[in-house]
Amino acid sequence: MGLEFVNKLPSPQEIREQFPLPAGLDRVKEERDAQIRDVLTGKDSRFLVIIGPCSADNEHAVLDYVTRLAAVQEKVKERLILIPRVYTNKPRTTGEGYKGLLHQPDPEKKPNMYEGLIAIRSMHMHVVQETGMTTADEMLYPENLPYLDDLMSYIAVGARSVENQQHRLVASGCDVAVGMKNPTSGDLSVMLNSVVAAQGGHEFIFRANEVRTPGNPLAHTILRGAVNKHGQNIPNYHYEDLILLHQLYSQRNLKNPACIVDANHSNSGKMHQEQIRIVKEVLHSRRHSSEIRELVKGVMIESYIEPGSQKVGEHCYGKSITDPCLGWDDSQWLLYEIAEGLQ
Repeated sequence: MGLEFVNKLPSPQEIREQFPLPAGLDRVKEERDAQIRDVLTGKDSRFLVIIGPCSADNEHAVLDYVTRLAAVQEKVKERLILIPRVYTNKPRTTGEGYKGLLHQPDPEKKPNMYEGLIAIRSMHMHVVQETGMTTADEMLYPENLPYLDDLMSYIAVGARSVENQQHRLVASGCDVAVGMKNPTSGDLSVMLNSVVAAQGGHEFIFRANEVRTPGNPLAHTILRGAVNKHGQNIPNYHYEDLILLHQLYSQRNLKNPACIVDANHSNSGKMHQEQIRIVKEVLHSRRHSSEIRELVKGVMIESYIEPGSQKVGEHCYGKSITDPCLGWDDSQWLLYEIAEGLQ
């Protein structure tokens, strides 16, 4: 077997005992979870905005960013619920490049998974502790979920993972909202099948245990655009796409039909400034159609302190080292525009 066992890593229980949740933060998370649940179930008319860096590579810069976000949240709290993206592991199309804080706490050094586990828990915890905002992250490795699930209020399953059985089954045991992205092919039936699976209960093997899950009624869809056989980006945020998704939902017996529109990735062709136009178009579609307004519960935006992206080692503070992001000035303005543009 071509696996070299490098280190025996601590279990989630050991890491959580070493870095326990500070007193009172469990109540903060319960309140935030309930607010997000009420939006997805239609009890709360507010709009979700999952926003933050493509990859959370530097704790100081991420805390700076989310502190700014918390100040905006206070001003728009009657209309928006902001969920900071604290994405600590990154899928790589070819397996090459920076795989996130979990792999490399220092992007310029070799991988160190033990230090990575401590770094990701530290970052998520400090964000909640210092800003009162519980976080979103991608469930790239389902077996790692217990290291962070007491801190997160939103989980995304990515386009390359959404067909995977283990991701779907673990999502069925999460007690917070889980968004299932459409696959890179754009096939909406694959995305909806994953929601069906996540909303159902299952028995399976997880971390060397036989487990049983009740199903997650908060599992929902995320539209992130697609790539065709010629490698061209095919957006799926337009009015016609949203109406089609509404129709497909109506053909299935799913709880809490809901969609988040990812304004970056293949929807924008990774042209980060296009996120502004895309979000405004989605808001226009919601104003035009009551069906879309009921379906689209939020948007996802990649944003950091400085606009664009940089290579690892360039050391520009608050600038993405993976996909390009909106800068803070544009992000802040866009959040106020979203709040004003809701109906």
